[in-house]
Amino acid sequence: MKLLITGGAGFIGSNFIYYIQDRYPDYELVCLDLLTYAGNLKTLDKALKKNNFCFIKGDISDRETVFSLFETEKFDVVVNFAAESHVDRSIENPSVFLQTNIIGTQVLMDACRKYDVKRYHQVSTDEVYGDLPLERADLFFTEETPIHTSSPYSASKASADLLVLAYYRTFGLPVTISRCSNNYGPYHFPEKLIPLIISRALADESLPVYGKGLNVRDWLYVEDHCSAIDLIIHNGRVGEVYNVGGHNERTNIEVVKAILAHLGKPESLITYVKDRAGHDLRYAIDPTKINNELGWSHQTGFEDGIKKTIDWYLNNRSWWEDIISGDYKNYYEKMYGNR
Repeated sequence: MKLLITGGAGFIGSNFIYYIQDRYPDYELVCLDLLTYAGNLKTLDKALKKNNFCFIKGDISDRETVFSLFETEKFDVVVNFAAESHVDRSIENPSVFLQTNIIGTQVLMDACRKYDVKRYHQVSTDEVYGDLPLERADLFFTEETPIHTSSPYSASKASADLLVLAYYRTFGLPVTISRCSNNYGPYHFPEKLIPLIISRALADESLPVYGKGLNVRDWLYVEDHCSAIDLIIHNGRVGEVYNVGGHNERTNIEVVKAILAHLGKPESLITYVKDRAGHDLRYAIDPTKINNELGWSHQTGFEDGIKKTIDWYLNNRSWWEDIISGDYKNYYEKMYGNR
């Protein structure tokens, strides 16, 4: 089987590449990534050593590039991780989110239609559902929860989801969608909460926490997310949405304090800052559907997962230190500039 994995130089996409390489060593994998601010080719160093893996720098919204790639490679499955995904950046500049997350999705699906791809999988987010009230711990997002977006980012992802389902209904394109809760684990870009807190705590710098830190997220270790996508692309029903979550709800301040405790750093480093505009209160996923249909359940609890994540950052300091310094942006040129 040959897979195209878009956005594979990013956090979840790269973890998925390694997951598939471990479990299906005979699969051919092609990664298409534009290497914008959150894409890091160095993340794929180990993957690039495999003969059945190749990397191509390109934009999923560039129709000529995408169609040429599909013409050459004849993919069986496309898994679309490529997305602008940082909420704060979407508030600053919504237009790039619309271009990548919506138009890019359309271009990929048009190519899938033309070249008879057997499965197109859209990696989405629980943020398309908006948020839940903090005082209603009994409420969860299901696949039937109405879309109710809060940020330009989540609106762009919801738009893409609707487009994917429209291509299924109108053109019969074989699609699936997964909507996952917050991921954490290796190769997480240092702007995000958990790696940001780890890197700043190690440097004894102040730790910015929005509002009072009471916003709740359902945290899922990234390998569990990868296993869910694996099951969906192989066994999921065409035209279906699957929610992926692990019932690992924590407030932001609980997450921060857990990291500090593991690192032996004082809570006096915490600094509360002005809350994000339109900040969602609580995310919580009901994964009953994927559990019942595909037998998936998360394998990593938060306590074990956060320890593994912190240990990975401690053992791979050069990876995130290069990002913080900006050196990672030059890595592609070092690898390919003279080829």
